[in-house]
Amino acid sequence: MEPKNQTVLEFHLKGLSEDPDLQPTLFGLFLSMYLVTVLGNLLIILAIISDSHLHTPMYFFLCNLSLVDIFFSSTTVPKMLVNIQTQSTAIPFAGCLAQMYAFHLFGTMDSFLLAVMAIDRLVAIGYPLRYSVLMSPYICGLLVGGPWAITNLQSLVHTCLMAQLTFCAGSEIPHFFCDLMPLLKLSCSDTHTNELVIFAFGIIMGLSPLFCILVSYICIFRAVFRIPSAQGKWKAFSTCGSHLTVVSLFFGTIFVVYLQPASPTSSQKDKMAALMYGVVIPTLNPFIYSLRNKDMKAALRKLGSKAVSSQP
Repeated sequence: MEPKNQTVLEFHLKGLSEDPDLQPTLFGLFLSMYLVTVLGNLLIILAIISDSHLHTPMYFFLCNLSLVDIFFSSTTVPKMLVNIQTQSTAIPFAGCLAQMYAFHLFGTMDSFLLAVMAIDRLVAIGYPLRYSVLMSPYICGLLVGGPWAITNLQSLVHTCLMAQLTFCAGSEIPHFFCDLMPLLKLSCSDTHTNELVIFAFGIIMGLSPLFCILVSYICIFRAVFRIPSAQGKWKAFSTCGSHLTVVSLFFGTIFVVYLQPASPTSSQKDKMAALMYGVVIPTLNPFIYSLRNKDMKAALRKLGSKAVSSQP
């Protein structure tokens, strides 16, 4: 037990399970998922960069999403794998703050990119003749650069406020990474300001991308229903299929877990939610966006052919 007047210098992550028999299985599972995430998203990025046909706003945003997914998964999984392998749960205070900063930066950026991709689909379907003007390189840069600035500011504010707290209520975090609320529960300082900031940012940064996606798809559906031919309707809808799948998985997970009443198993639900949108969904994204997209499959085949032909 830490003395009451001593600030904790390191924390201990309890992880997903303390059962030693489960550790080899968890290590193999999450190592495999992490490798698939990194390799799959890297392939998408390389395919988009190498194929001039994919140098369009839609694939520019997808390239950014794949990059963010790599960073998002890398925030938590490597540390979890090291902890399992070394049987050590310790993480220094500075490392904990860095992990918290990165997790909220890339997690929020994920949701903003999904919103930006919804706007792109709205412009492509609703205003096809003005698409190249409305989605110019300058506008695309703003649509990506703006969220990067906002999400960095959010993470910086959370981290600076957390760094000012004193932690003397123990050092064990019931999670597999350092997150805001589990850390606040360990603090013996006044956390009222932190909680207000978390609530405010949660409303603004959480609901604004979702609101943008909902409005975009309402407008998309209205535009699609005005298309006279069934073939035209299907072609328009088909460009949204992969994006809708990812949006449903990402926000559906958050709603299913966080809109339920608090219970003794809430911390376990938090772990499952973080696993889904921080580990599982970044692993699935390359499959969702490549298997349902003819242009992406063609670009990946070209990339594979180039790799084979370059072999001695």
